[in-house]
Amino acid sequence: MKSFILRLSGRQRQNNGLLRVMPVEDRRALYRFIRIPWSIYADDPVWVPPLLMERHRHLSSRNPYFAHARCRFWIAYRGRQPVGRISAQMDKLHLERYQDATGFFGMLDAQNDAAIFRSLLNAAETWLCEMGMRRVLGPFNLSINHESGLLVEGFDTPPMVMMGHARPHYAVRLEEQGYSKEKDLLAYRLGTDFMIPDVIQAMGKMAGRVRIRPLRKSRLENDLQIIRDIFEDAWSQNWCFIPFTEAEFRDLGRNLASLVDENFVQIAEVDGVPTAMIVVFPNLNEIIRDLNGRLLPVGWFKLLWRLKITYPKTGRAVLMGVRKRYQHSLLGAVLAFMVIDAVRIAGVKRGIQEVELSWILEDNMRMRDMLKSLGAEVYKRYRIYQKRLK
Repeated sequence: MKSFILRLSGRQRQNNGLLRVMPVEDRRALYRFIRIPWSIYADDPVWVPPLLMERHRHLSSRNPYFAHARCRFWIAYRGRQPVGRISAQMDKLHLERYQDATGFFGMLDAQNDAAIFRSLLNAAETWLCEMGMRRVLGPFNLSINHESGLLVEGFDTPPMVMMGHARPHYAVRLEEQGYSKEKDLLAYRLGTDFMIPDVIQAMGKMAGRVRIRPLRKSRLENDLQIIRDIFEDAWSQNWCFIPFTEAEFRDLGRNLASLVDENFVQIAEVDGVPTAMIVVFPNLNEIIRDLNGRLLPVGWFKLLWRLKITYPKTGRAVLMGVRKRYQHSLLGAVLAFMVIDAVRIAGVKRGIQEVELSWILEDNMRMRDMLKSLGAEVYKRYRIYQKRLK
C-alpha cells in the first residue's frame, strides 16, 4: 500500500508540474508527438486510432508535401507528461498563388486546459510571425489537400477515412485565443439506395454524347493524369484551392492502385473528352478501429482479410469535379448525377451501404442542392479558423 501511495503521489507531482512547450527535434520526440492522441481520446468511443506506420510516413520527408512547405512541431508537457501538440506550416505554393502572407496550424490535440492551448498556439504563432506571416488559418493536417478543419458538429459518429476527429472543447479553447470562423466544411452522408431523379435519368439517356467509364488500372498513369486535370480545372476557383503537385498526385495514385476498386473511380466523357470524375475510397477507418494503430504482428493479415473478404460497409467520396465550362449548365448537372450513380451501382455490388461526400464548402449551394435532391444529409461540420498575427 505504501509503495502504491508513493507511486500515485509521484504521478500527481508529475501531472501538476510546470507547463512547457518543446519543439520536436528528434525521432523519439516525433514518436511522442504522433502518440499524443491515444491519451487525449482514450475514453472517446468513436475515435479511430490512425495507423502508426501511415502517420510516421505522413510526417516524414517521404511525404511530397514537404517539397514545397516548411513545418515545425511542438509538444506541450505538464511535468514530464505530454499533454498536447500542434504544428505550424508555411506553404510556398499557397503564398505564390495568393500573396496573402498566410501560414497554417494543424495537428492540434490537447487536454481541456486553457493554458495548454494558449501555450501551443503561441508557439505556432510566434514561429509563423518569424517567417513573415501576418495571418494564420487552420487546422490543416497538413494542407488543404489532407485532413482539413476542426470538427464542431457530429462528435457522436466515427470519422471516415482521411477525415479528422476532435473533442468539443477544442473550438471553445481556440475561440478563447482570438480565433474566429473563416469557413465551414460540410460532410454529407447518403445511403446507396437512393434513386437519381427521373428527369435526370431521362436526360442521361438522351445525352448520347456522354460516356461513363471506370478507372483503367491497365492505363493507370494516363487515367490519373485525366483525374488530376479535371480536378484542377473544376476546383481552380474554389476557396483556398491549391493544386496537387505531380509527386503528390502520384502518391495518391499509389493508394488508388492498392486500395480502390476500379469501379469506385468513374470518369465521364463528352464527345470523347474527359469532363467529370468521382473517386470513392472504401472507409478504412471502419476496418482498422480495433488494430490500435498497429499492423504488426497480425494487423496486416486482418486488414487484407477485411478488404478482400468482409469489405467495409461505408465509403467516402474524396474527389469529385465537373469542368468549369459545364458547371453552370444542365449538362454539367447531368454529368454530376451520372458519375455519382455509376459509383453508387459499383458500391452496392461490393456491399457498400452508405457513403460520405466530403468535404463540401458551406457556400457551394449548387452542390448542396444536388445532394439534398438525392436525400443526403449533413451529419458533420468542420470549421476553418483564422486569426490576424501581430
